[in-house]
Amino acid sequence: MRRCLELARQAEGRTAPNPMVGCVIVSDAGETLAEGFHRAAGQDHAEVDALRKLPDRRAPGATMVVNLEPCNHHGRTPPCTDAVLRSGVRRVIVGMVDPNPIVAGMGLDRLRAAGVEVVLGVEEAACRALNAPYLLALSERRPLVTVKAAVSLDGRVADAFGRSQWITGEAARLEGHRLRDRHDAVMVGSGTLFADDPSLNTRIEGGRDALPVIVDTQLRVTPEARVMRAGRRPVVLCAQDAPDRALPADVVRVPRAEGGVDLGAGLRALAARGVHSVLVEGGAGLNRALLSAGLVDRLCLFVAPKVLAGGLGFVGGAPIPLAEAYRLRHVDARPVGEDLLIVLERA
Repeated sequence: MRRCLELARQAEGRTAPNPMVGCVIVSDAGETLAEGFHRAAGQDHAEVDALRKLPDRRAPGATMVVNLEPCNHHGRTPPCTDAVLRSGVRRVIVGMVDPNPIVAGMGLDRLRAAGVEVVLGVEEAACRALNAPYLLALSERRPLVTVKAAVSLDGRVADAFGRSQWITGEAARLEGHRLRDRHDAVMVGSGTLFADDPSLNTRIEGGRDALPVIVDTQLRVTPEARVMRAGRRPVVLCAQDAPDRALPADVVRVPRAEGGVDLGAGLRALAARGVHSVLVEGGAGLNRALLSAGLVDRLCLFVAPKVLAGGLGFVGGAPIPLAEAYRLRHVDARPVGEDLLIVLERA
């Protein structure tokens, strides 16, 4: 099952609106016969990808291990249960039930009814963690939100003179591009857009560009912004009453909220477009708005071994009393070049 998860993660950021799934087929003697994973929506599911590597797509008497329940419905591809049953597999080990209502146990029921032994719940916590964005999109109809910031030891994203390039080193910036590669969308606010004019593309070998998303309440962005011509067609979230503007972008109008737009509504609109994970590279204002709305699921801080003693923090707005502080729990910390990456999740 751990190998399934490794295989599945190879397609991180590429499978939405589908989940990440890996598959391993093993003989009775414990020999790995075939491996596969789901690469992108519309392509073979993991089970079929693995079976294609076997003669006649058959594995009589073998065991199939898959981190998510095989589907039993026609979508862009035929039901995986059909391929599994034709293969002659004797036993299927599954990490977790797929909570999608069009799957939701029906695949397992089909296999059991056909006499296939089903083992459920192996490494379930790890399976859930892998597909956390998919599960959140199903349960809350919004993407999983990760806020990324490069800060000094005292939490500053720029010095007192407004200079921010570069607080962190080259290795941290490269890791930031890897994060873009593994997310469905990358989001900035209009303040960051006008200050930095970012392209928001992914500059690593073999990487792909995430969907650029701009939060621009008054729709002030112009067609000349670099993001408009850097790669994928952007999405701009603006207020319903924002003025009209001709842009090479998809403009999504959402209700207003205090200080800007209803970010919850904006995220739900992104989920409806098949976005399951969003990397936020916005400024202090957007970070604060997302935190205040309870919409931050994960925080990735690249911390440089520098003290600025002044300058803008990565969270803006009015001061917060200690008793009302936003609380997160520590998940991981590791060196990235000369800097430290700290990962936290909502408590």
